[in-house]
Parts: sequence; structure tokens; C-alpha cells
Amino acid sequence: MLNNIEKIDLFVLIVWAVIFLILAYKFIQAICLVPTKSAYVIERLGKYRCTLDAGFHALIPFVDRVAYVQDLKEETIDVPPQECFSKDEVKVEVDGVIYIQVIDPVKASYGITNYRFAATQLAQTTTRSVIGTLDLDRTFEERDLISAKVVDVLDKAGETWGIRVHRYEIKNITPPETVKNAMEMEVNAERERRAILAKSLGDKQSRINRSEGLKAEMINISEGEMQRRINAAEGKAEEITSIAKATGASIAKVAAAIIQPGGQQAIEMQLKEQYLLQMEGLSKANTKVILPANLLDYEQWLNSLGMAKS
Repeated sequence: MLNNIEKIDLFVLIVWAVIFLILAYKFIQAICLVPTKSAYVIERLGKYRCTLDAGFHALIPFVDRVAYVQDLKEETIDVPPQECFSKDEVKVEVDGVIYIQVIDPVKASYGITNYRFAATQLAQTTTRSVIGTLDLDRTFEERDLISAKVVDVLDKAGETWGIRVHRYEIKNITPPETVKNAMEMEVNAERERRAILAKSLGDKQSRINRSEGLKAEMINISEGEMQRRINAAEGKAEEITSIAKATGASIAKVAAAIIQPGGQQAIEMQLKEQYLLQMEGLSKANTKVILPANLLDYEQWLNSLGMAKS
């Protein structure tokens, strides 16, 4: 068995070993490796001393300690669903998400106990206040307005808390089932109204197109008929003109031939020939005619017909 002196020596050795281990632990703990986008808030004897940025740092053992570790990256915080009443006294359930970032580690550590919880509560109360000023229909349309007002309020508070609120997004606005059914019926009625309106507009346009096509067709037909008549009239006029010119030319030639020697006799002979041809035609047509006593008497025949030459 060990005597008392040996026991005392063993106890002292154990105490020194424990002290050495504690000192080694403290010296190791005094070495700080701060990660990127992080900040360590250091206190010396319970009082704020400094804020350590990313990199290697050494502290004084037993004097300095890391009081707070703040993450400087942007983070998202879910805002739990809450019941809100719109301006027209309709209860809706709203939830969202906040995007915040610590910009001042000291204020985030000492300015408030829990900035995440505080931001969530302030976002909920602001959302309730904004929705209370809007009708139910506008709450679905004014999401940007609600988000902007929540961000504005949180930014003002964040100056004290050392945080910056980048965005606030509303995830869901859920009305009661009765209101939801009524809204669905309203949407269906609006869709049917738009379908009927579109159909009527299409029918109207179709009728307009058909009438314009018929109008264009009638105009084309009338213009074609007008042009045909103009062409026919011009052709007839040219024909009459040509006939008149030809007749005039023939008469002029006949007149010129009459004044020539023997012309008078030639004309009389031609007329007698035509007279005989007409008589032949009348006899074949069984037409009753008054004949002169002497069929060869050409002048008597002309007198009977009132055609004697003057």
C-alpha cells in the first residue's frame, strides 16, 4: 500500500495534469478559424471587445471568449400561416417567407434577443394590417403591395437589429371553402361570358366579311357589265360609222359614175334588173300585188308604186 506521502504526490500530479489539460484546451480554444461569410463577436471579461472576420485569429485564454457566432449569408425564414380579415370581413389564411441577411453582427447580437423570431412576428402583424385595408378580391391582386409594405416596416426595424430584409413573398392566401366555391363559380361565369362574347364577335366579323365579299362581287359584276356595254356601244358606233362611210363612199362613186357618159343608162338598167328580181320574189311569196298592164313598162310600174322619178 502507498503511504501518505506517495498519496499526496499522486494527488498533486493528478491536479497538475488536470491543470495542464485545462490550459491546453484553453490555448487550443483561443485559436479561432473564422469561416467565410461568418462573424465572431468577442467578449473580454464579459464586455464586448471586437468582431472577428473570416480568417485566422488568436484570443487570450481565460480572458476572451466567443460570445456570438453570426452567419452573414442571406437566409430564408418561413412565416407560419395566420388568419387575417380583409376589409369586407372575409377570413383568409396567409403565409409567406422572408429573405434576410445580417449586416451588423454587433447589433444582431446585442440589439435584440432573437432577430429571426422578431422579424417573423413583425411580418405577421404587418401582413394583418395591410390585408385589413384591402377587399378580398384585391388581396389576390395586390401581393406586391403587401410585400413592399412588409419589407418597408422590417427594414426600419432592421436598422436597430443589424439586419437587412431583401424580400418578403406571400406563398398562399387561402380563403374559406364557401368563398372559394363562390369565386370558382364567378370565374366560370366570367369564362362563359368571354366565350359567348368571342363567339358573337367572330360571328359579327364573319357576317361583315361575307357582306363585304358580296359587295365587292356585285361591284365587280356591275363594273364588268358597264364595261361590256361600253365596249358594245363603242363597237356599234364604230360599225355604224364604218357602214356610213362605206355607204357615203358608194353613193359618191355611184354619183360619179352617173355623170360619166352612159352612166344614166347603166343605172336605169340596174334598177330594171332589181325590179325584175323583186317581181320574182313576190310571185314566189304568194303576195297579192297590183301589176301594170304592161309588165315591161318600167315607168308605169314605178308610177303605180308612187316611185316614179322626178
